Formats: sequence, structure tokens, C-alpha cells
Amino acid sequence: MALKEGKLYYSISEVSRHFGVAASLLRYWESEFPSIKPKRNAKGTRFYTSSDVEEIARIYLLVKDKGYTLQGAKDKLK
Repeated sequence: MALKEGKLYYSISEVSRHFGVAASLLRYWESEFPSIKPKRNAKGTRFYTSSDVEEIARIYLLVKDKGYTLQGAKDKLK
């Protein structure tokens, strides 16, 4: 599933479906990679920006496609 172009924010379910990963994995990556900073509303719901999605795409490529460890991905992104 492709993300809809032109949207300012994407929900965690949209992003998780786009990458084919669980929402819990995105929340975990958020805690491990400080570059992922989704906006939150008063209830705490996450809203990812296009730059967040691009950063997730870079992490996904390194970890899932190229087989990097999380530490290896962190080092590569620096």
C-alpha cells in the first residue's frame, strides 16, 4: 500500500501497513532512533510527518532489507 501523497500527517496504522510491520515495531524504533519524532495530540495519538516516514524508510531498508543490526543502523545513519 502506498501512502497518500500530499497529506501532512499519517497515522501509525497507515505507516505500519505501508511498511508491512507491526505498529509496536514502529513504537520501538521511535524509542531507539531519536530522529523519529511523531507529533502527538492531547490523547497521545501519534501522527507521523513525511520526514518521519522517510527516516523510517531508511531504517527499514537497513534493518529489514540489508540485514543490519539496530546498532549497525544507528551507526550508518550518523
